[in-house]
Amino acid sequence: MIPARYAASRFPGKLMQDLNGKTVILRTYEAARNTGLFQEVYVVTDSMTIYSEITENGGKAIMSKKEHECGSDRIAEAVEDMDVDIVVNVQGDEPMIDTDSLEKVLSVFRGKDADKIDLASLKAPLIHKKDIENPNNVKVITNKDDFALYFSRSPIPYPREENSGVTWFKHIGIYAFRKQALMDFYRLPMLKLEATEKIECIRYLEYGKNIKMVETTVKGVGIDTPEDLEEARKILSGSKE
Repeated sequence: MIPARYAASRFPGKLMQDLNGKTVILRTYEAARNTGLFQEVYVVTDSMTIYSEITENGGKAIMSKKEHECGSDRIAEAVEDMDVDIVVNVQGDEPMIDTDSLEKVLSVFRGKDADKIDLASLKAPLIHKKDIENPNNVKVITNKDDFALYFSRSPIPYPREENSGVTWFKHIGIYAFRKQALMDFYRLPMLKLEATEKIECIRYLEYGKNIKMVETTVKGVGIDTPEDLEEARKILSGSKE
C-alpha cells in the first residue's frame, strides 16, 4: 500500500512532480510492483489527480472515503475488509525502493522474535552532522534487540560528549504491519508525543506496540523538498554532481 496525499505541507504537489519523465508517485508505484514481493500493490489517495495518474498508467488505486491525518490511517481504511496478514506501507515520496531492504523487513516475521513483532521498519546510519541535525530526517533509537525505543526529529541520542562511538540512525519510511496492529492504530486517538513530533509511528510506541527495526545501508531519497527532487533526478540520470 502506498499512501499518497496531494497537499504535502513542506512541498505541495510533490508526488505529481516530474522525475525524469514520470511523476514521483508513478515511479514509486512501479518500483514497488517491480520488486515482485507483493501479491497486490495499490496507491491509496485523497486526490483524483493522483488516482487518475495511477489508473491511467495501468496501475491500481483506491480513493479514501474519509479525511486522514496520516498514511497509516489511510491504509487502514483501505485494508479493513481485505483478507490479509501482513500489510506493507511504502511512502509515496520514496521512489527508489530497494528490494533487498524490503525482503529484510518482511523476513523478521519469520524470525525468532516474530511473535513479539507488531510492525517492522528500516533504519540507516547517518554520518554527517548536517544530516543528523536535519529535522526532516527522523531519527530512531533501539534497544539491544533492535526494537524501537523512540523516534524524533531531534538528534537522539543527544551527543553530550564528542567521539562517544554512537551511530545515529535515520528512520526509512517503509513499514510492514500485522493487520491487527494497523487496525488498532486506526481506532486509537493521537496522543501528545505524536502530535508534537508529527511522526505517526510514535503512536504505536505510546500504545505499547513493538516495532522491530532492520538496519540497511540504502538510504534512498525521500522527496520532502525541491532540493530532494533535484537530487533524485541526478541519481536517476546517473549524475555524480
